[in-house]
Amino acid sequence: MAIDIGKLREYAAANGIVLEEEMLSAFEKYGESLKEWNEKVNLTAIVDDEGILVKHFIDSLLLLRAVDLPKGAKMADVGTGAGFPGIPVKIARPDISLVLVDSLNKRLAFLEDLCRRLALSAERVHGRAEDLGRQPQYRESFDLVTARAVTNMRELAEFCLPMVKKGGCFAAMKGFEVEEELAQAKKAIAVLGGKVQEVRKYTLPDGGKRSVVVIKKISQTPTKYPRPFAKISKSPLK
Repeated sequence: MAIDIGKLREYAAANGIVLEEEMLSAFEKYGESLKEWNEKVNLTAIVDDEGILVKHFIDSLLLLRAVDLPKGAKMADVGTGAGFPGIPVKIARPDISLVLVDSLNKRLAFLEDLCRRLALSAERVHGRAEDLGRQPQYRESFDLVTARAVTNMRELAEFCLPMVKKGGCFAAMKGFEVEEELAQAKKAIAVLGGKVQEVRKYTLPDGGKRSVVVIKKISQTPTKYPRPFAKISKSPLK
C-alpha cells in the first residue's frame, strides 16, 4: 500500500492548494519513510495510508489557508515530531525557510533522513522553544511560528510568541473546540505582544474537525519572557 497521491492532489486542490508532480512524489516518499521509521521509532500512532494522507498531510497543508505566507518567509515548527506541519508546508512552498524544533533526538534523526531522501532543505534544532526564544538568532526572527497539538494555549503562547517578529504570526493548530482555552490565554497573549487575529475552523475529508488560531505579533515581547519551563508550567500567565 502507498499514499493515494491522486486523492492528495484532489483534496489539496479543493482547498486552493496546487501540488505539482514532484511535490506529490515527495509526499509519497514521505509516507513510505514515515511507515518504515515508525516500525523502529514511535513517531506517530497514525500508520494507515488514509490516516497519514488526511490527518497528517491534509491537516498540515490547511495551515496555508489560515495564514498568508510571503515569498521567502521564515517559519519555525515547534514540537514538530515527525515533521507536521512544517515538512508538508515546505513541500508545497519550497520558497520558505524552515526551522524544525524538537526536544527528542530520535525524531530529529528521522527528519534528517527524511530531508535527505526528499532533497529538502530545513534546519533541525534539538531544543525547547522557551530556550530558543531567548537566543538572539531565533528571538523575534520568524514570520510564522506554528505548533500542532503541543500543549495548552496559554503555555504555548509563551513558548512561541517570543520567536515571532513584529508583524509576523503565531499559528496554533488545535482541535475544534478551542474557545475556552483561548479565553484562558487572553492575558498571556496580550502580555507577550500578540493579538488574536482569527480562528479558522475546518473539517477534514474524514469528518475530523480542526481549528487554527492565528495570533498577530503587534508589539515586542518583554525581555523577561519566555521564562524557564518549570516556571511556565508552575505559574502560567493569567
